[in-house]
Amino acid sequence: MQTTTRHRTGLALAGLLAADGLVHLYWATGATWPAADARALSLAVLGIETSFAPATVLPLAALTLAGAAAVLAHSRGRGGLVTRAVTGAVAAGMGVRALAGLGWVAGVLDSPAGSAFYALNLALYTPACLGFGWAAARLALARTGPHPYGRIRARRAG
Repeated sequence: MQTTTRHRTGLALAGLLAADGLVHLYWATGATWPAADARALSLAVLGIETSFAPATVLPLAALTLAGAAAVLAHSRGRGGLVTRAVTGAVAAGMGVRALAGLGWVAGVLDSPAGSAFYALNLALYTPACLGFGWAAARLALARTGPHPYGRIRARRAG
């Protein structure tokens, strides 16, 4: 993966994860945007009724914000195995979520066809997880250091 592509991919992934983390921090305040109330928010985001209390959403915010930092660092060649592993974990997590999303769309997992969650899952959540998960996997596997033949080429040219 070229350096420019690696940097742009890392920035896009980190941006998505940071935005997700910030939304979770916002929900930790008790706000329910973009839904009218906590129940509607839970049903739209997860397809089930569950708590959006700080004890639930703050750890998720911390996880996604830390993931954003690690992915960005890895895309810049920093952090070594730790940031590569976190980037791989982000890819795996998005892959699992994408597979679950496909299961909901196919009717293998329970999700009422007329619900807000079904529509959001089909139009937004699953495609985003497929695309960004694939990008994270490519980034996790990409070389982040200098090309091994770079010094040889430079010596021959000089």
